[in-house]
Amino acid sequence: MIKRIVLTAFVLFAGITVKGQTKNEAKINILNTIALASVEVGYEHFIDDNQSIGAEILINDQFAYFLEKSGEKFNTNSVLASYNFYFGGQGKSASGYYMYPFVKYRFGDFEETKNIEGIEVKTKTDMDSFILGLGTGYKWVWNDKFAIGPYASIARNFSEDVNDKFIAIEINAGFSIGYRF
Repeated sequence: MIKRIVLTAFVLFAGITVKGQTKNEAKINILNTIALASVEVGYEHFIDDNQSIGAEILINDQFAYFLEKSGEKFNTNSVLASYNFYFGGQGKSASGYYMYPFVKYRFGDFEETKNIEGIEVKTKTDMDSFILGLGTGYKWVWNDKFAIGPYASIARNFSEDVNDKFIAIEINAGFSIGYRF
């Protein structure tokens, strides 16, 4: 009886271990953390050797690479969902190119202080917006555990308030560092 339990436990554990290898990736965009002081953390779950679904949280999400000037401040955060396609190898265990369509929702505001006829006036732009985009990148994977690589995306913003203040097309880039488990 004990042999059966041990054998059953071993088979289940072995099956879970083999099936569970590198099915997930936690990552951070180190480039935007350094360049923009924003934090972009993400998670990917591989549903196949060459496909994954992803989610990201962007804290202090700035509009593309709009540089903050004196008296201007972004108070925005975002959530992003993507579907990733890997080419030229198995995405969860091999290095290669990938492409991803995504949807993003940004919320918050943009503050700026303007000097109008000697009077300082604070204005706020509502940055709540729905965004659709497409991105591409390359990942190098070591030992089925560590993944790093550059990526870039282009997206369309669907908020009239944001499009009146900024352009409707957003360009983003990053360099992610990830751990697969």
